[in-house]
Amino acid sequence: MLAIIGGSGLTQLASLDLIRREVVRTPYGEPSGALTFGRLCHKPVVFLARHGYGHTIPPHRVNYQANLWALHQAKVDAIISVASVGGIRADLCPGSLVVPNQIIDYTWGRKSTFHENFDEAVVHIDFTEPYDLALRQRILAAAAAAGEKVADGAVYGATQGPRLETAAEINRLERDGCDVVGMTGMPEAALARELGIPYAAINVIANFAAGRAGSASGICFDSIDTVLREAMGRVRHVLDHICEA
Repeated sequence: MLAIIGGSGLTQLASLDLIRREVVRTPYGEPSGALTFGRLCHKPVVFLARHGYGHTIPPHRVNYQANLWALHQAKVDAIISVASVGGIRADLCPGSLVVPNQIIDYTWGRKSTFHENFDEAVVHIDFTEPYDLALRQRILAAAAAAGEKVADGAVYGATQGPRLETAAEINRLERDGCDVVGMTGMPEAALARELGIPYAAINVIANFAAGRAGSASGICFDSIDTVLREAMGRVRHVLDHICEA
């Protein structure tokens, strides 16, 4: 069963044939909300709104451990994360879709592992390729079948939030090799890897990052809502084709 974690702009799947909602308890506390089980193009899917169904949980307060553990308990076999990001690379303009292939983590203080008890052996995961290669290809193939343009590959810079970055911070991220910037990519990807669940992402460019192009003198939040409404419709189209395949 495929799991979809929706971020800003994707708090529900309109095309999902709802079967049930389930409130889940985990050893790590409560997830962001109830798991929504249904069918998308006749395939079983479970959906979770990362920021809560009322979009009330900021990125640094998301209980990533509980969210991933809840999906693990639901026995999902793959997770697709949908998240809005800022575009750093010049060709990634607002409204673009990109499937990232690498991560640089700038977050701090977040619960980032399931293995932190002093009475268990230290666990290291291989994180050379943070996104599952086969699942990335599945997304890209579905996008091509749907006729939706999706950029293949980007380095995702995960920042702490909830504030957006300064222009100087974006300059630093660019020097580090980041192509997009977001606030929820970590520790979500690492926790999925610890649980052995294939994980990949679809990023929606909501705006140019601070100091870039249309955001040279500041971020226009009114335009972000418009961009996300249009782009998330294309994301849903891609998700439909993933489930049709």
